Amino acid sequence: MRVELKKFGEILVSRPAGREAYLAMSAYLTKGLPEDEAIEIDFSGVKVLAPSWADEVITKLAHEFNNIKLANTDNSSVKATLKTLVEYSGLKL
Repeated sequence: MRVELKKFGEILVSRPAGREAYLAMSAYLTKGLPEDEAIEIDFSGVKVLAPSWADEVITKLAHEFNNIKLANTDNSSVKATLKTLVEYSGLKL
């Protein structure tokens, strides 16, 4: 399963928006998938990614699924946010 974050916007910054995105994903994209399903999170087209938005989406997906892969993480905002999630959430990506 490929999740293209650009479908949720180019600037992903608020916790409420992240929560809404996660709920949409849960209802339409990941509902009923087994926990060992490979989930690829694609960051192409994302200009700004804030830790609060990412915590609501990426951290929850990582807790729900065992096989998370990240694609197109070259953006400095994405890199910094992922580093923050790993350091402060104990997230293993």
